[in-house]
Amino acid sequence: MITENQKKILQKLEQKYGSPGTELNYNTPLELLIATILSAQCTDVRVNKTTEILFKKYKNVYEYANAIVDELSQIIKPCGLYKNKTKFIINSCKTIIENFAGEVPKTRNELQTLPGVGRKTANVVIANAFNQDAIAVDTHVFRVSKRLGLAISEQVLKVEQELMQVIPKQKWSDAHHWLIYHGRETCKARKPLCKECLLVELCPYTDKQI
Repeated sequence: MITENQKKILQKLEQKYGSPGTELNYNTPLELLIATILSAQCTDVRVNKTTEILFKKYKNVYEYANAIVDELSQIIKPCGLYKNKTKFIINSCKTIIENFAGEVPKTRNELQTLPGVGRKTANVVIANAFNQDAIAVDTHVFRVSKRLGLAISEQVLKVEQELMQVIPKQKWSDAHHWLIYHGRETCKARKPLCKECLLVELCPYTDKQI
């Protein structure tokens, strides 16, 4: 059950951020899937610079599945963890061809059968590419939701479940982005900008920087 304080926090976040969507650039579900794989431990800005080149070279799932490992690796190297990410991209595309007739699957469970695709990545894809209600818990969402008292668990899946209880389903995808943007702009990991925060009077975080 949502508290009055939690409701006010969500209202203020919605007023500020609205329906922002992901900052990853993409035109198709496949491009979003690949961009999300690349975003692990990498900034969206860096991913977008990389995919600007990548998406011009590889046009479809078959080209990725048959990509030369060294060529693909060289392009995505700036995103870090490029050896694993290269394997994930190629093998995910092979699986999409073999098991899903060349089309990116539209359900969380099916997406999670792809190599390198966990629950967070699957949630990003279904929320943004297929307009399904979902909350993807990345480091920002995990940190900010706990500081704001929207969740209390130390486990990512439980935090997702707690957020699903306090946030109306039709706002899950938007709220995911509210928490990300608030984490990037204000509620930073090491030095939260509490003095500048629109939620400072509502926030229960005990180590406020004020």
